[in-house]
Amino acid sequence: MQTLLAVRHVHFEHLGALEPVFAAAGYTVRYLEAPTTRFSEQEPADLLVLLGGPLSVNDEQDYPFLKEELAFVRAHLRAERPVLGLCLGAQLMARSLGSRVRPMGHREIGWGPLTPTDAGKRHALRHLLSPDLPVLHFHGETYELPAEAELLASTPLCQNQAFCIGKRALGLQFHPEVTAEQLESWWVGHTAELAAAGLSIPALRAESYERAPLLQAPLRAFVAEWSNGF
Repeated sequence: MQTLLAVRHVHFEHLGALEPVFAAAGYTVRYLEAPTTRFSEQEPADLLVLLGGPLSVNDEQDYPFLKEELAFVRAHLRAERPVLGLCLGAQLMARSLGSRVRPMGHREIGWGPLTPTDAGKRHALRHLLSPDLPVLHFHGETYELPAEAELLASTPLCQNQAFCIGKRALGLQFHPEVTAEQLESWWVGHTAELAAAGLSIPALRAESYERAPLLQAPLRAFVAEWSNGF
């Protein structure tokens, strides 16, 4: 069995729907709790998944573990080991390679489709890039594209929504992993941000129960094709 190492920053932002998909693909899943992990003591993973969270990669003074985490991510990328970054995880990938992560000046929260680039239309991610398939966005920062990366998708509010580095590294600003049940904890954990954005939690909840189940089949197709390329 291969090992999937999932780096979790807050407990309710976990692998969600991705966990059974990767388990079916032959991975044993192990979580690392980022705030208390000694990254320098961790062995490399067969697949590293960097999960989301409400902090910024620029908050190293408040959260010193970020320095070690960035070094851990950089080592995996430089060794060309498989890495998947989700939201904050994609920003960690970009920052670890020297790219700037900055506030967008607005938030992108809610369900909306992605527009693929030509490269995105050829990538395994294309299964999640249909104009008829909204995905969940939940962020206020964005990253500059690393020099070695290829842009795969955009939205009107955020140009750099997905990138790949070769066949094994993939950063996604959006959240394909969410289930409607998982999001019930997000509405509680992110209540201050949602209130500040003036968003209706009942409306988000209703849309999530409608939209999230539609991601399951495309998610399985994406994982099957992408992981087969390792």
